[in-house]
Amino acid sequence: MEIFVWTAHVLLAVVLIVLVLLQHGKGADMGAAFGSGSAGSLFGASGSANFLSRATSITAAMFFATSMGLTYLSANQTKDVSVMSIMDQIEETEKVSTDLKKQPTTQDDADSPEVQGNSKAGQIPE
Repeated sequence: MEIFVWTAHVLLAVVLIVLVLLQHGKGADMGAAFGSGSAGSLFGASGSANFLSRATSITAAMFFATSMGLTYLSANQTKDVSVMSIMDQIEETEKVSTDLKKQPTTQDDADSPEVQGNSKAGQIPE
């Protein structure tokens, strides 16, 4: 779906650029202001819209719609989950659980030599 919207969006952008470049701009009638022709259309109301201006309006509306569609699709994109990310989560969970098992639960366990890391087996009694 997203590939279809991207394709339509790019095609509409190209068509919109071509339609805008094909149109006859208002500045092209600038010679009319200096006496060569009628100057009524220079700064006045433009007449009825021709085919190019209507096609440009429709293409611009469709371009806007595809822009909004792409925004919606990118906002609601699901997160990619891979096997490696799941394995990393499992390893982290196992590490945390083994760390919790190693922690002493009472004060007597905290004083034991295994928890402190030093063994009394190799020490000379006082």
